[in-house]
Amino acid sequence: MNKDPRFPSGSSSAPAIPAAPGTAVIVDPYSSGMYFAPAFREAGVPVVAVLSRPPVEVYASSWHPEDFDEVIRYDEYDGDLAALAARLKELDPCCVVAGTETGVELADRLAAQTVPERANVPALGPARWHKGEMAKAVGRAGLPVVPQICTDDAGDVESWIAREGLTGADLVIKPPRSAGTDGVVRVPGGRGWREAFDAQLGRRNQWGVLNDRMLVMQYVTGTEFVVDTFTHDGRHTVTDVTRYSKIDNGAHMAVYDTMEWLAPNDAVVPELVAYTRGVLDAVGMRFGAAHVEVMLTQDGPRLVELNARPHGGGQPRFCRRATGDSQIDRTVRSLVAARPQDVPEHYALLRHTLVVFLVSRSAGVVSNAEVFDGVQDLPSLFHASVNVANGQHLRMTKDLLATLSLGFVVLSHTDREQVWEDCRAIREMEKRLVLQEPGPAA
Repeated sequence: MNKDPRFPSGSSSAPAIPAAPGTAVIVDPYSSGMYFAPAFREAGVPVVAVLSRPPVEVYASSWHPEDFDEVIRYDEYDGDLAALAARLKELDPCCVVAGTETGVELADRLAAQTVPERANVPALGPARWHKGEMAKAVGRAGLPVVPQICTDDAGDVESWIAREGLTGADLVIKPPRSAGTDGVVRVPGGRGWREAFDAQLGRRNQWGVLNDRMLVMQYVTGTEFVVDTFTHDGRHTVTDVTRYSKIDNGAHMAVYDTMEWLAPNDAVVPELVAYTRGVLDAVGMRFGAAHVEVMLTQDGPRLVELNARPHGGGQPRFCRRATGDSQIDRTVRSLVAARPQDVPEHYALLRHTLVVFLVSRSAGVVSNAEVFDGVQDLPSLFHASVNVANGQHLRMTKDLLATLSLGFVVLSHTDREQVWEDCRAIREMEKRLVLQEPGPAA
C-alpha cells in the first residue's frame, strides 16, 4: 500500500481504493507513528501533524515534518484545547490518532471534540493513558488483573502489602504514565520498596511527565505476549500476536531478548485474543490502534498494560513482512475502503519473523565492532539496525530505550528453524564483542 522507502510494500498489498474526504490528523507522529503520513498520502488523504510537545531525543530521527501538509504545535495555543479543536474542524478531519505514547491523551481528547464518530469513550479516557486507572477499569469489567495500588502515599502501600498478604513477596514499581520499561523496578522480596518508591515519586520521567503517583504491583511470572489490534466502530480486529522473551541483565529486569510473531492457530492465541478484546471494551476503545501487553500466567492472562497507539519501534514495517498487513494499513483502509471485509478480523502468518534485540552484558569501550559484520550474511536477514562502533562507550543494557539505541536485527524466513539458527549466530557475535576500560557503574 505504501511505497515510501521507510515502509516498503509487502507481498500482499491491498489494491488501490478511493480516498475518503477530509484530513488525517496524527498527534506526535514519532516512532511507528512516522508511517501514518506516507500511507495516508498514498491513499490520497491529506495529513496534518499536531505536536503535543517537541520530540524527545529518542524520537528525533523519526520526525519528518516534510511528510505533512501542515504542522500544528499545541504550545502555540497555550493549552486551549477548544481553540485547537476548532482549528482542526476547519480541516474536516476524518480521524485524529496518536502516533506514539506522548500523543495518546491529546489525540483522545481532540478526537472526542472533532470526530466523535471515530473517538473512544470520553468518560474512560484516563483508563487509556494512566496505568492505575486502566487496571481499575479492567477489574470493574470482571477481568482478572495483577494485584496493585497506585498512590503517592508510602503508608498506603505499606497497608496494601499487609492487606494483600504480600509481605516478603517480589514487587514491581513503575510510573503510571510512562512506556518502554522506563522506570520499571523489580524489588525482590519487597526489600527496599520504600526507597524505590520515593526515588521516582515527584520526579519527571524520561517522557517529561511528572510522577505524581507510583504504581506498586505484585510481581507475576509467566510468558509475556503482545496482541496488536485495530478497532473500527467498536469492532476489535487483531493485526498480530507476538511473544516476548525477556532476560535479567545484572540488576536490570525484563531486558528485551527476542520478539517472535505467532501463527494465528497457535494454541495460546484464542485465550489471549479473548482477554484482550475484553480489555479493549473495558477501557472504551472504539477507534484506533492499540498495543496490548499480556502476561500468560499459570492462572491465565493478566494485563501488563495497554497503549492506545501503534506498536512502536518500527514494528508496523516488520509486521507487514510477517503478515502482509499492519495497524497502519488497517487505519487507512478503514477510512477509504468501501467494504468492511477490507479490514479483516484476524491475520495470517506469511513468514516466520523474529526481532533479536542486542544486549550489552557489561560496560566499556568497544574495540571490535566488526564482529557484527556477519549479520549481513545471515540467510533470514530482513533488517539490521546495529548501532555499535569502535571507540563507542557502552553501558549495560537496562531498558527498552537503551536496547533500541544499541540496535536490533529482524529475521524473516519461511523456515522457522533458519530464523532461530540465525538468532543463535547473532548471540555468538555478541559474545565475541570486546569491551575495554570498564565504564561507570550501570
